[in-house]
Amino acid sequence: MCAFSVSARRYVNSLRRWKAGRRSPTLCIPSHLPSLAPARQPASQPAAAPAARTRREPRSAQDDAALPGACSYLPGAASCYLPRRAAPPPGHSTPCQPRGHRCPRRNRDFLLMADSKPLLSLDGDAVAAEALLQDVFGIVVDEVIRKGTSASEKVCEWKEPEELKQLLDLELRNEGESQEQILERCRAVIRYSVKTCHPRFFNQLFSGLDPHALAGRIVTESLNTSQYTYEIAPVFVLMEEEVLKKLRALVGWSSGDGVFCPGGSISNMYAVNLARYQRYPDCKQRGLRALPPLALFTSKECHYSVKKGAAFLGLGTDSVRMVKADERGKMIPEDLERQIGLAEAEGAVPFLVSATSGTTVLGAFDPLEAVADVCQRHGLWLHVDAAWGGSVLLSQTHRHLLNGIQRTCSSAATDPRPATCSSRTSSTMWLWTLETRYLVEELKKREAFELVMEPEFVNVCFWYVPPSLQEKKGSPDYGERLAKVAPVLKERMVRKGSMMIGYQPHGTRGNFFRMVVANPVLTRADMDFLLNELERLGQDL
Repeated sequence: MCAFSVSARRYVNSLRRWKAGRRSPTLCIPSHLPSLAPARQPASQPAAAPAARTRREPRSAQDDAALPGACSYLPGAASCYLPRRAAPPPGHSTPCQPRGHRCPRRNRDFLLMADSKPLLSLDGDAVAAEALLQDVFGIVVDEVIRKGTSASEKVCEWKEPEELKQLLDLELRNEGESQEQILERCRAVIRYSVKTCHPRFFNQLFSGLDPHALAGRIVTESLNTSQYTYEIAPVFVLMEEEVLKKLRALVGWSSGDGVFCPGGSISNMYAVNLARYQRYPDCKQRGLRALPPLALFTSKECHYSVKKGAAFLGLGTDSVRMVKADERGKMIPEDLERQIGLAEAEGAVPFLVSATSGTTVLGAFDPLEAVADVCQRHGLWLHVDAAWGGSVLLSQTHRHLLNGIQRTCSSAATDPRPATCSSRTSSTMWLWTLETRYLVEELKKREAFELVMEPEFVNVCFWYVPPSLQEKKGSPDYGERLAKVAPVLKERMVRKGSMMIGYQPHGTRGNFFRMVVANPVLTRADMDFLLNELERLGQDL
């Protein structure tokens, strides 16, 4: 349950107990509740509320003598209670009533909730709570695990936003709902959500459903703990240390430390912060005042989070120097050397190079050994964003793509999604060598498809060429017309629910499809369906 719901429930229950004569009446709604924001104060009447007291702190005689007209009022509270009549606190329109009477305020949503029929709750009823969870788990197994992974079902039941709002009825009301209504809402959420576990979902850099990973999520969510200390999470702290130790060994480090991040974006921002601190430790205390103009370097194929991290950390996006990439999307070390020289000539201080192992569109791997040589010559921190391609470290056949990663200064940002567990990683690598090659060979055989380039990873990029363009590849407007095909096909497949595959432009190349072969249950039949479905959807173009 979210913090907002917990705070609201505690307040409502406290108010009910007070009304029954079992609770001290010095209660105010915390100001962080969104629907109870304090009224805007006129500029000539600044708020002068006394400090809030704890619930167990009694009012003293000195308090009453010093504050004859004050109440236990907090800015943002929907009501207040006074020991006697007094002038209204700032924002109140009428005088406060004697103890036990509410002051009128504009925002009284939770007071209405408290006065209404009690909300349904399973607190203390273990049998009812278990029955609810069993019902919900049953829905998840039927609608997500069974139907969601079945090729005979739709990837999504697409609805336009306004229609979906009406179907879901998302209005937050003061009254609770029955258990039957809650279960129906669970079904509706699943029905109208995209099934990323579906074998025909190729839209993102993740797909599929791993039962081992799902079982782990159920356990961790049920325990609802955090990694603060060994005291609160002894098992998970030890697990974290062991996994980090293994990851460091895979990278090639004999010592070091690490943290798990919510995603590659935060990992890259951490890397910028680490490199800055290593170069200028005083910045932790003195902030940006301790820094000269800084310069960091990354490929033009990098993830957008590198610039975003520079902005968040106060360096500014201008501090990010974009290094050229070759036609396959790999950083060019010679241009990196040139960019470093330009930055120094302009008075900036180079401090970081962020390389990429597995770019999001083309799946390219920067040449880490050559990049590391440049960093070593100039004394720069080397970070590798391996959020997408880091799983190849687990493959003896393909780990050469990350040769040189052991020379990095910061942890490679390895995202576990394409490698949830060892069995899944083996499946992914097997798919890479078999299903990816099968798809590429089928694309070459069919006249209606054109490869953007030979894939280096599981990103297979291609164009669908409709019948009207197959004989016009040399015409002046061929590229412009071809770029309009992918958006049309994407809309058709989503509305039909048959599959989902992403598209994008890239440099001078018009919109093309990016097929990601990452689902461990993919078969050649799924590859054939993909190509056949694109031909069916585009036969009239």
